[in-house]
Amino acid sequence: MVRILVVLLLVLAGCTLTGNEPTTLTVLASSELADLTPVLEDLRRDTGVELKLDTKGTVQASDDLATGNAKQDLAWLSTNRYLKLRSTQLPLSTSTMMSPLVIGVKPAKARQLKHKGPPSWADVAASAGIGELRFGMADPRRSGSGLAALIGVATAAAGTGAALRPEDVKCDKLQSFLVGRRDFDAGQYPARQDEVDAVVTHESEVLSLNASGKLREQLEVIYPRDGIVLLDYPLMLLDHQKRAAYDKVADWLKSRAAQRAIMEKTFRRPLDPDMPRTGMLREPLGTALYFPGTQQVLDTLLAAYDRAGQSGKVVLALDFSASMRDARIAGLRQAFATLTGNGGFDQFRLGESVTVIRFAGQILEERTVTIGGQADLDALRDVVASGGLAGGTAIWSALDRAYQLVQDGTVVLITDGENNAGTSKEAFLAARPKLPAPTFVIRLDAANPAQLAEVTSLNGVTTVDSSTESLLEAVKQIRGCRQ
Repeated sequence: MVRILVVLLLVLAGCTLTGNEPTTLTVLASSELADLTPVLEDLRRDTGVELKLDTKGTVQASDDLATGNAKQDLAWLSTNRYLKLRSTQLPLSTSTMMSPLVIGVKPAKARQLKHKGPPSWADVAASAGIGELRFGMADPRRSGSGLAALIGVATAAAGTGAALRPEDVKCDKLQSFLVGRRDFDAGQYPARQDEVDAVVTHESEVLSLNASGKLREQLEVIYPRDGIVLLDYPLMLLDHQKRAAYDKVADWLKSRAAQRAIMEKTFRRPLDPDMPRTGMLREPLGTALYFPGTQQVLDTLLAAYDRAGQSGKVVLALDFSASMRDARIAGLRQAFATLTGNGGFDQFRLGESVTVIRFAGQILEERTVTIGGQADLDALRDVVASGGLAGGTAIWSALDRAYQLVQDGTVVLITDGENNAGTSKEAFLAARPKLPAPTFVIRLDAANPAQLAEVTSLNGVTTVDSSTESLLEAVKQIRGCRQ
């Protein structure tokens, strides 16, 4: 009887060892998954499968997968959507957990951003653009969180409610946001927390930072109301000979016990929407943004990212002749109130040099400001808001003065009249046979087309006709990034 019992025990022990036979799998993983170490210890104990993570930025890892340079058994990235854009055949994959791309903000700055309600990406861009919000953000060329941030900002700025197309990506829309960026990821935040007000990264990383004991101020999680990019951390099978071990790992990760451990130890959200959340994970996610459908969109985004960040110069020659009274001057002032106030993606930004020339029959006023904060924006707004109208229209004189000041910037002429004072066209062209700077002419409703044609026919001049769109939209069209 004792022999039989011993034999049975040995058989049972042998079955157990066979079911959990030690196996090691190599995994190409997103860098932030290094925090899964305690969960992976549980996985090894319960299944016998050890995962050895080779960590890399999500975008870089996706490039390795797309080009066939990944030699690991599995891949485990924050998302496989970058890979989907470059590969027609995807590996077998299983979503394992979720975390949105958010902004972790110090309390005082969070209060500023929320003073009018839940903030949008445009509010973040407006604050960053005038130097009031500095944030850490990883390089979008290698990091999934950095690229997801660009996607979020560009999608919100496009305002289409749909997935980004190449033509929706505008460098100048990104520029205000990127003024506030400092190049580092969430892992470096504790060492650099005094340099910035916030960090743009995954929700899980913000909550992990708060729990780390390394912060002088806890970060408040902000979910921009115009949408976030949601990551689902798919586990992908690269070596089909490891399918049995892959299935074992995937099933374990989706188990209720593992999902709870992931939530409690790494602050990522479980897949099951009915599983009770803990702490900050009870907060609703808000709107999930559509992911771009083509690689061309990402290429366009990164090209815009490379061009953004340079502070330009613009000289605005504004017609304050008597014919601008009533609706036309009101529209001009309203446009400037937006460009110098809560203009979101479109307002003048930190480091930008803006010159306003008010003219009628002569130059009435000239003011140049290099934007260093809200006080400079207020000063510009006051020039346009308080200046009075006068007789005559000296377009060529105003342009001549603008070109004296513009250097390597852009000139914008906004007028509703025809030249009847000051320098003549002939004298202007004799002095300037070639225009020294790109020039935009915003033609208001009452402008004389024949007279303005003398300006708009010159090489280097672009016409924006505000009779077909609002003045504010016309002004926005002149804001772009240097190629």
